[in-house]
Amino acid sequence: MEKMKGKVCIVTGGNSGIGKETALALAGMGATVVMAVRNRERGEKALAEIVAKTGSKNVFLMICDMSSFESIRFFAREFRAKYKRLDVLVNNAGAFVYKRQTTADGYERTFAVNYLGPVLLTHELLPLLKSSAPSRIINISSGIYRAGKLDFGNLQGEGKYRSMRKYANAKLMLMMYTYELARRLEGSGVTANVVVPGFVRTDLGKNSGSRLYSLSYKIMSPFQISAKKSAETPVHLASSAEVAGVTGKCFAKCREKATFQLSNDLKNQKLLWEATAELLGFDPTR
Repeated sequence: MEKMKGKVCIVTGGNSGIGKETALALAGMGATVVMAVRNRERGEKALAEIVAKTGSKNVFLMICDMSSFESIRFFAREFRAKYKRLDVLVNNAGAFVYKRQTTADGYERTFAVNYLGPVLLTHELLPLLKSSAPSRIINISSGIYRAGKLDFGNLQGEGKYRSMRKYANAKLMLMMYTYELARRLEGSGVTANVVVPGFVRTDLGKNSGSRLYSLSYKIMSPFQISAKKSAETPVHLASSAEVAGVTGKCFAKCREKATFQLSNDLKNQKLLWEATAELLGFDPTR
């Protein structure tokens, strides 16, 4: 089955978990898949596995550290130089950081990797997505967004560090950004949707830097769904004719899912967009 033949897709964090399974499925459908990863060694290992399983000669690796604005911008320039179209962007890469860390750009790492990074990458690639329309943006959030809160005076959470709260805040912001982005892209042929993948068996908690979180993930493993099963939703959004033109929605288990009231607050979505534009230096009217 090559329903995605001729399509060019980017999957961030494509070396493990949901990202790897998404890249594998899209490659199996005939798409050209660019795996945007932070670690070359782990990326090459995943790439070899995907090529071996699919037989595809159109799966490629590019380095992109989602905590670094410089790396994201360099990746976007390199991608635009190599490819003349982009049909699907899957912003999957994420990080759960147990202890507060600051990126080279001066931002708290959880906020940077899970929110600012995907937003910056999307805006760097928007002109190409528009010229390739119809095209699709798929942002991977988390069910923990329900515990998130917004403080426009302190978006990156200065003060006492609560790792789970910071992660929830970032995933809530990514969801709200997606809804606002979808409205601003109306008429462009580019759709933007968000995925709540469920309680997934991935390396996210394992690599948090906390033995307690790592242990808890092992204990809960029997109750988690596989990354392959969870990837069915972003793959559906990337490839299915059923969702062509559908935008500004949340999906779980390949179906539209209503989200909590705060995520749907239009005023706060707009305020978040403007605050983010100021942080990243892009035109808020875009």
